[in-house]
Amino acid sequence: MELHDLGFLKAIKIKDDLAEFIVNDGVEFDLPMVDVYHNWITTHLTAPCLVLVNKMNAYTYTFEAQRIIGTLPAIKAVAFVVYNRVSEITTNNLAAMPRDIAWNKKIFDNREEAIAWLESQR
Repeated sequence: MELHDLGFLKAIKIKDDLAEFIVNDGVEFDLPMVDVYHNWITTHLTAPCLVLVNKMNAYTYTFEAQRIIGTLPAIKAVAFVVYNRVSEITTNNLAAMPRDIAWNKKIFDNREEAIAWLESQR
């Protein structure tokens, strides 16, 4: 495992094609941050890749970021780990945003189950 601190989030490379992302508490995720996030994925993961978003912290997205985040063609599947109902609702709202590339996504309340599902998506 490799840990990368991108300033506003932690990226944990679990396997060559699988990484976990933990956004820092209180962050407002904007377009420049999306660019950094997408660049990290492109640079550090083998495509097609699998993304685990661990929503252990509270943070928000700008409208523009909501529409573009996760639209890399290299991303094959995204699993979200949520810890409460509010996090689940906001994740569903984010996933419902119209974007050019639809997400293959699933929401979990358990990290191990999320990773197992992602690995099944290879």
